[in-house]
Amino acid sequence: MLNQRSLLAALGVLFCLSATGVSFAATLENSGKPNIILVMADDQGWGDTGYNGHPFVQTPALDAMAKDGFVFDRFYAGAPVCSPTRASVMTGRNPIRCKVTNHGRYMRPHEQTIAETLKASGYVTGIFGKVHLGSGQPNSPCNPSGMGFDEWVVGLNFFDNDPYLSRKGKIEHHKGKGSVILMDEALAFLKNHKDGDRPIFTVIWFPSPHDPHTEVPDGPSLYDGKPHAGYYREITLLDQQVGRLRAAIRKMDIAENTILWYCSDNGGLVKETSGGRERKGSIYEGGLRVPGIIEWPARKLKGRTSVPVATFDIYPTLLAMVGVELVAPHPIDGMDVSNIIAGSVTERSKPMGFWHKIQGGQGTRSDKIQKAIMEKQQAGAPLPHDPPRMRKDVDEFPQFPEDTSTGHAAWTDWPWKLHRIGATKFELYKLTDDPMEKTDLSKDPQHAPRRERMQQELDAWMRSVVRSINGKDYQQK
Repeated sequence: MLNQRSLLAALGVLFCLSATGVSFAATLENSGKPNIILVMADDQGWGDTGYNGHPFVQTPALDAMAKDGFVFDRFYAGAPVCSPTRASVMTGRNPIRCKVTNHGRYMRPHEQTIAETLKASGYVTGIFGKVHLGSGQPNSPCNPSGMGFDEWVVGLNFFDNDPYLSRKGKIEHHKGKGSVILMDEALAFLKNHKDGDRPIFTVIWFPSPHDPHTEVPDGPSLYDGKPHAGYYREITLLDQQVGRLRAAIRKMDIAENTILWYCSDNGGLVKETSGGRERKGSIYEGGLRVPGIIEWPARKLKGRTSVPVATFDIYPTLLAMVGVELVAPHPIDGMDVSNIIAGSVTERSKPMGFWHKIQGGQGTRSDKIQKAIMEKQQAGAPLPHDPPRMRKDVDEFPQFPEDTSTGHAAWTDWPWKLHRIGATKFELYKLTDDPMEKTDLSKDPQHAPRRERMQQELDAWMRSVVRSINGKDYQQK
């Protein structure tokens, strides 16, 4: 890999923030590589924030972050459910490529992750919260250590109060609100490493506002009598924790040179505020469109864009922003959107592909599984779930026919979005005119050439994804 000096010299890195009229040519060498913190909610819809106009939910920390930072008005989860989107963040790829076809599937350890790349470039790495991409057992290739993380305290899926969490393979029973506990752990990690000689990469993945909604925010009871009150209480709870994080990194004196990126893992649970048609679990806009904010005070990121950006763009974008070369051994679906953030580019140059339900999901009861492991650990007995949960989706490479079209796929070439539902049903929408995807233009003769071209592009992309899940990406050339 190129080192920091040679990469910046080769690229001639210059950011220009047109949103504020501020230009800067200071290289990373002058200030050191920035810290990176990725924060993700679990099931928060695009409209479930104050800054996006929700009628009553209180999100003062996110509202402040949106005011201080840069807002993606059309930010998309890589999938309409949790595990696949998390894999898209880790790899920059459509999650089906790495076998995370639905919730509860493990990410293949053959993947190159953002944590591995940043760790190789000198970062200390930690992940805290809901991972839902693999095992929490100490010797599994699918645990966070296998993904490139030095330190981790995680749940296997969503958790609420009094969770069982795995600290690098040792299960601990915590008392309190799960979202608060994971922030405690993340802040301790940041504090421990803030004065070290390595920049910090931290992933904080909340278990809220996923049901059953038993966590409540600090302060008086909120939203009594309102629809979905428990859901919105957990959104305010996680907002309080985002506020804790922002205040803590300022107090630690690391906020200035820290990139903080916030989003959700899929559309929300309430269709009316999802930001589009349908909600979580759907390939329509309401299942994919989520809140997205990035801030980096040292670079004065400010403004708002309607250019589409997705979770699979996070990996290549962050590497570009911190001056680390991306040498991708496998096909990447994301793109570097740093120029969109800078305001110098106003259109997306790469279409976005989505695909859901090529396979069904698998249940993962985090507390039940981890409690059973903890009891065995305390008794010095052999651990349960070995080998199935230790190596799930690792050694098996079931072969999908290359013409597989199961489920629901979509191809977005902004502002056009083509849906493929099963083998033969297609729908076409122009999102700038029809954000709720109500008027299907697929049979309009005027749009026949566009539909045919997009069908060909979507089909070619789906074939590429099938080749990936079949393991072709990992074969030595």
